[in-house]
Amino acid sequence: MPLEDAGYLTVEGADLEYRIIGPRPDEAPTIVLLHEGLGCAALWRDFPEQLAKSTGLGVFVYSRQGYGGSSPCAVPRPLTYMHHEAIDVLPDLLDAIAFRSGVMVGHSDGASVAAIHAGDIADPRVKGLVLMAPHFFTEDEGIAAIAETKITFETTDLRERLKKYHGENVDCAFWGWNRAWLDPEFRNWDLREYLPQITIPVIALQGLEDQYGTAAQIGCIEELCGGEFESLFLSNCAHTPFREQPEQTLAATSRFVASLFEAGTAVGNRQQG
Repeated sequence: MPLEDAGYLTVEGADLEYRIIGPRPDEAPTIVLLHEGLGCAALWRDFPEQLAKSTGLGVFVYSRQGYGGSSPCAVPRPLTYMHHEAIDVLPDLLDAIAFRSGVMVGHSDGASVAAIHAGDIADPRVKGLVLMAPHFFTEDEGIAAIAETKITFETTDLRERLKKYHGENVDCAFWGWNRAWLDPEFRNWDLREYLPQITIPVIALQGLEDQYGTAAQIGCIEELCGGEFESLFLSNCAHTPFREQPEQTLAATSRFVASLFEAGTAVGNRQQG
């Protein structure tokens, strides 16, 4: 059956909420948005619409299991939850939407999922990656910020603010993310082995004030990535480039997509933006 503008897809036994802006994935190249560890489809705000308007491509946005209006998940999550999303869930999701070709745009945990998928699956339909505030290994600074977020969730109105977007999933969304990252065993979490296998073009965007990750995350992908790579460091920006620097983020993402689908060329040589 043709996909509706919004609805639910059943993947790996879970009902995942989604919406589509612009052409359908079986009709034209599509940008697939992969949200952060506390995100969901709605928390992209108007970025999907802006991206569709700027690029002319279709945009597919969804909430992973345990987030937004999708099915709940069991907590604690396994420490390999991002690997599961990238290797087991995402390929089935792309098949379910009849994805023909496009770009993965991932934010934070979503960027990690995109990188694992590109390095492990190497789906030829995926022509490039836009990675916002990506994580490839743990850092003391990031773990400390996540520990502070736990205190904020327990002592302020953060839970109620997140509940606006996650509803009954608010606790599994938060604790599924927070407890995994704060588990002592998660210190061994490392995705750098996947980077040399990423042979498609990549652009990475990083806020200079990002509390969850340092420039070392961008440095490792620049060093190890097997494909063409560029980076953009954003001033006056913490962990959410599409919200804190929307114009620069939209412009960089749109230019990158155009380089892949309009001119048919790859991004330029490795460079610092």
